[in-house]
Amino acid sequence: MQLHNLKPAEGSVHKVKRVGRGEGSGGTTAGKGNKGQQSRTGYQSKKGFEGGQMPIQRRMPKRGFKNMFRVEYTVFNLGQLDTIIEKYEIKEFNLDNLYMNGLITRTDLVKILGGGEMSKTDLKFVVNAISEKAKSAIEAAGGTVEII
Repeated sequence: MQLHNLKPAEGSVHKVKRVGRGEGSGGTTAGKGNKGQQSRTGYQSKKGFEGGQMPIQRRMPKRGFKNMFRVEYTVFNLGQLDTIIEKYEIKEFNLDNLYMNGLITRTDLVKILGGGEMSKTDLKFVVNAISEKAKSAIEAAGGTVEII
């Protein structure tokens, strides 16, 4: 195989039809149909415009409520912490260590909840939020908690 022998597959390349260049190109309207706004130059249609018919986003009923001030946390339970600390060999449970190991994204907020049991001791936790049950369990195990 050499570069000058390479060709596209048979039938994969089509000739481009040059529309609007006289009778030989297949007619006078250049594939735009007859008359009307869309056949004129400079035509633009708005996004979602359906020719005057009521658009679908206005026909659908409005449902629910989205709170723009909601704070979303990435949640870790006490039961998960042992496996995470062993798997990634974390000495200090903070946002940088979690980000470096791919557990959160750069902008995530982290909250620790009290579900499960934790056997590791003497760990430092630097997180955005923590539940009371999780805080008391960590401090009982000899760890420290710092809230950012």
